[in-house]
Amino acid sequence: MSRAVVYEEFGGPEVLEVREVPEPHAGPGEIRVRVAAAGLNPMDWGLATHADLAAQFGVTVPAGFGYDLAGVVDEVGPGATGFSVAQRVFGGVMAAAAADFAVVPTPAETLWPTPAGISDVVAATLPVAGLTAAAALSAIGLGPDDTVLIGGAAGGVGVFAVQLARAAGARVIGTASPGTFEFLRGLGAEPVAYGPGLADRVRSFSPTAATDLFGTETASAALALGVPAERISTIAAGPNPPGGVRATGGIDAGWAELKQITDLISAGELEVPIAATFPLERVREAVELQAGRHVHGKVVLTL
Repeated sequence: MSRAVVYEEFGGPEVLEVREVPEPHAGPGEIRVRVAAAGLNPMDWGLATHADLAAQFGVTVPAGFGYDLAGVVDEVGPGATGFSVAQRVFGGVMAAAAADFAVVPTPAETLWPTPAGISDVVAATLPVAGLTAAAALSAIGLGPDDTVLIGGAAGGVGVFAVQLARAAGARVIGTASPGTFEFLRGLGAEPVAYGPGLADRVRSFSPTAATDLFGTETASAALALGVPAERISTIAAGPNPPGGVRATGGIDAGWAELKQITDLISAGELEVPIAATFPLERVREAVELQAGRHVHGKVVLTL
């Protein structure tokens, strides 16, 4: 037997249970990962809460929980390619990461070797947030002459977007609550408060590009300030964002972008803030903390 986080009905953190389940094994064309860490994202508890959203990702109850993971390959099924036993890996598995074991079909397009020197806890934060941040910035083509307005800069995606924008040479203006201003300054952003009047507060910065990582407020402010729609991206405004700005997400990025992130981490040029780690048994507490949107950085389950 092994452990896994499961839920049998949609709802809040209270529906999540750690259960003993039959130990899965790698079948033909599959590998098994012994999970060491599972990073949490808003998507995870969004799927567990909203049946309509879960359906868009093919998730039905009863379901497992979590996407981002890092660990070690411990079984390779017949005909499986690309990985070997004892190889450290990180990546994503839909609704299956928060468990002792995750079985992944090969070739695995969402699983990659973990670079030496990067811990499992850090690696488990990278797939969703790192790829989403990279896609959001790639869509607007940042360069050293840009001043970019980043909405939701202190969130799980924002901490990557701020630092990737700085690595591209851009000046970064980040929207956040006042309690996160010092945190953002430490990442290289100039913070401003979100909320009504945002366009007036950032007008003097003369942004040339923007990415909205939480809703549409930042995208709308950028449009009001004359930023061209093609230089504004959103990740959470649905398929039809305001004013024709660019809708994007982690699916629009891949290993090349993740390698840039891991290279920056290895070089000490990108920090991954870990807000908290929890053992698997405290998954409800971990989800409650992350869903409150007041953490500075990432929340990770450890196994």
